[in-house]
Amino acid sequence: MARSQKKHSKKKRGKKPAARKLPAAAFDDRALRAHLVKLLDAGSAHLNFEKVIAGWPEAERGVKPPGAPHSAWQLLEHLRIGQWDILEFCRDAKHVSPPWPAGYWPATEAPPGKEEWEKSIRNYCADRDAVQALVANPKSHLFRKIPHGTGQTLLQEVLLVADHAAYHLGQLVLLRRLLGAWPAA
Repeated sequence: MARSQKKHSKKKRGKKPAARKLPAAAFDDRALRAHLVKLLDAGSAHLNFEKVIAGWPEAERGVKPPGAPHSAWQLLEHLRIGQWDILEFCRDAKHVSPPWPAGYWPATEAPPGKEEWEKSIRNYCADRDAVQALVANPKSHLFRKIPHGTGQTLLQEVLLVADHAAYHLGQLVLLRRLLGAWPAA
């Protein structure tokens, strides 16, 4: 038998090596926190929220072009509600999430009015800022399980917020292009 085969045959099967634990002081997470804050702003790999939503024509906010599953209003509200729910889950043990899926989507395809559209944008941005502040705070534990959760960590939830936003921002860009409402470059 070859030398490498002998070593391999001596290994115990089915047992994973124990994870090496580092002392808490051995890991400086400031760079990770800075990257997460930037990720929540987007702009590195794709357009950020403000650029996607800015100047969206009022007449096009409730329109679903053929083949599109959602209007801009539905996507905007879904983004806002989802981010708000995750933020509140992270910071409030008494928070109750809306029922899935109905509680995460608006009841109408169009916003009730201009003020509701603007309010949704303001609330989305305020909640995003709050998520960023939570991440940037060195007292917020990124890797510790959220006590009232089912195994989630703050890091996991922040990545979920960023992933969810990226997905739906892409949908908004495509929707805006389909509507012919994408600003000329």
